[in-house]
Amino acid sequence: MPAELVLKNATVIDPTGARPNTDVAIADGRIVEVGENLDVEAPTIIDATGLVVGPGLVDLHTHLREPGREEAETVESGSRAAALGGYTAVVAMPNTEPAIDSAAVVRHILELGTKALTDVHVAGAITVGRQGKQLAPLAEMAELGVRLFTDDGAGVQDTRLMRRALEYASGLSVTLAQHCEDEALAHGGHMHEGEWSSRLGVPGMPSEAEELMVARDIALSRLTGAPVHFLHLSTRRSIELVRDAKAKGLRVTAEAAPHHFTLTHAETQTYDTRFKVNPPLRTDDDVAAVKQGLADGTIDAIATDHAPHTQEAKEAPFDEAPPGMIGLETAFALAITELGLPIERVLALLSWQPAAIAGIEREHGGPIEAGRAANLVVIDPTATWTVDPSKTASRSRNTPYTGRQLTGRVVHTILRGDLVVRDGEATR
Repeated sequence: MPAELVLKNATVIDPTGARPNTDVAIADGRIVEVGENLDVEAPTIIDATGLVVGPGLVDLHTHLREPGREEAETVESGSRAAALGGYTAVVAMPNTEPAIDSAAVVRHILELGTKALTDVHVAGAITVGRQGKQLAPLAEMAELGVRLFTDDGAGVQDTRLMRRALEYASGLSVTLAQHCEDEALAHGGHMHEGEWSSRLGVPGMPSEAEELMVARDIALSRLTGAPVHFLHLSTRRSIELVRDAKAKGLRVTAEAAPHHFTLTHAETQTYDTRFKVNPPLRTDDDVAAVKQGLADGTIDAIATDHAPHTQEAKEAPFDEAPPGMIGLETAFALAITELGLPIERVLALLSWQPAAIAGIEREHGGPIEAGRAANLVVIDPTATWTVDPSKTASRSRNTPYTGRQLTGRVVHTILRGDLVVRDGEATR
């Protein structure tokens, strides 16, 4: 049987489990055969002995900055960073300039995505201009394939408006995702309110600013029956609220960012703005709670919250610098290095579970079997490497992990049968 690409002798891991010593044959952008010792001819045969082949990673939370802040990132540069990190699909957040709050802007992003190294999906804004005052035309954007809506960067403060949005979303079969922050309570804060904000004299953001909105939207999900996805949860109580809601059968899902299970607010003691993020880095106890939530299924996905900023912006004083850090190229390795979870669980958190939340499981994150799209990642789970921001594909360098040694490296990324990353290097 002819093929274009064959991966030989890999350990294949997907939602059905792990299969050692397995070959994967690919042709015309799809998987054509999977099994041991396949008798397949192909112009490209890759020996994957000792490597893991999984469904491509899916990021629910990527800031690509285009349109409006192309000096920090573009769809093209961000997708290259994503591919190098093992992602075959990303969901672009709508806090661009202009915001992704109309069908016209959605079309623009989708057109830019046709030249990307990953599939680029779009999260539409819940409200016009992300201002929290008037619902955006959700139906028009949903017709273009948008399945996730959020005002990320800001939470919808008006409870009545959020209820209306959830009721509207129910009829469209889409999911609303919330940036959980009570703006009145968090106003003026630049880091976690606690020991280090007091020591440094920097106004803080209390954990309760996040937790109040988590509790509110759980109540609204119960009231409306609509699903709610919680973005970048960072506190123990937020996770406990989600755990309780799931136990009661409510339609809630949640994500956590790598920095919220690898870093604490103590990192801010040098006023280094690379550690400024929103929601802020929290306490050791909160980090432990995030790890536990990822381990026990309370948190459904690891999402990068990849937030590139120029060096000039990050060189501003701590209280003036924008929050955010890049993360597409380090997320997988941080999860392997820091969580102590089996690789099967890590891949679930980074691949098929986020794909289901994004509504793209037909093309990404599903079983590795004949007939499926060949969107795959090939990983060396034991390789060690050191984070060097000068080597990132992102236009920005604002990583907090410079010099950190990590375990687990992406070797190849395959998008619809195309080796967009080979031997750790982008091919285009």
